[in-house]
Amino acid sequence: MVGPGSSGARLEGSKDFSKNFMQRHNIPTAAARTFRSGEMTDAANYLSTCSVPIVLKADGLAAGKGVIITDSRSEAVQVMREMLDEGKFGEAGSRVLVEEFLSGIEVSVFVLTDGRNYVLLPEAKDYKRIGDQDKGPNTGGMGAVSPVSFADGVFMEQVKQRIIEPTIHGLNAEGIDYRGFIFFGLINVKDEPFVIEYNARMGDPETQVVMSRLKSDFVELLIRTARGALNGLNAEFDTRAAVTISMVSDGYPGDYKKGFEISGVTDQATGVFHAGTKINAGKLVTDGGRVISATGMGTTIEAARRTAYAAASSISWDGVYFRKDIGLDLIKSDKN
Repeated sequence: MVGPGSSGARLEGSKDFSKNFMQRHNIPTAAARTFRSGEMTDAANYLSTCSVPIVLKADGLAAGKGVIITDSRSEAVQVMREMLDEGKFGEAGSRVLVEEFLSGIEVSVFVLTDGRNYVLLPEAKDYKRIGDQDKGPNTGGMGAVSPVSFADGVFMEQVKQRIIEPTIHGLNAEGIDYRGFIFFGLINVKDEPFVIEYNARMGDPETQVVMSRLKSDFVELLIRTARGALNGLNAEFDTRAAVTISMVSDGYPGDYKKGFEISGVTDQATGVFHAGTKINAGKLVTDGGRVISATGMGTTIEAARRTAYAAASSISWDGVYFRKDIGLDLIKSDKN
């Protein structure tokens, strides 16, 4: 079986567990303190001493809405009260982490592990905000790019030695049989990697660019993961860049309507990943917030962007929206 089981899935399912796990195994991460229901007075006192911005994280899974970053201590207190005293996120918000804010550039790193060995997959950078130039509310992801220029050999060696290997060693030391994907949500702070979060799975829309660049037999990787036979195996990557554009419904990440007919997607279309679609009366229609990811490949990120945006521009429905700046920041940084 490929999958971590309930014990290993706590890396994603409980931010309190994952934070304590990182601290136990000396894995670089932001400092944090956890508060529980009934501790609102202590939480408010602590927040009054925190530097801004303040990061609040609901302990459990909250449909992508459980992380709040604010420049206002009073807003932080109000949000904390909504979660701890008013049950805003139910059981997921019964414990809340107050976390140090780290400033830097984020990157997502993925491995497949058989519990002792691991295979590194292509890294990616995703874009969470709904609007260009990272404006507006967070979403499940508006696009992704791979490779990421600053994740060079030196940086990735730090990631392996300080983060990936201590994580797998820590799981073993705690008797957790983990076979499957580990997603490391990292931030590059002055060329030093820190862990923001773990996921016990691949991520969307990063998966689209990761799988587009993976040349190794994916089924073989999964079989060897399940059998505990990854020792000595390396994944082969396509050297080209990949860019994916998340095409979403009008109103997302808030309220949106479904059922609009989608045009421009043919049987011969390449680089089209379906997310929120279905067939209704023989027609392809929207059935979610994030509807389609249009993905392009190219010798450079700039070339991959052109292919991806050409694909996105050929697909339409009533109310379609997508960001126009995915990957531009990496192109600009490469030229500087």
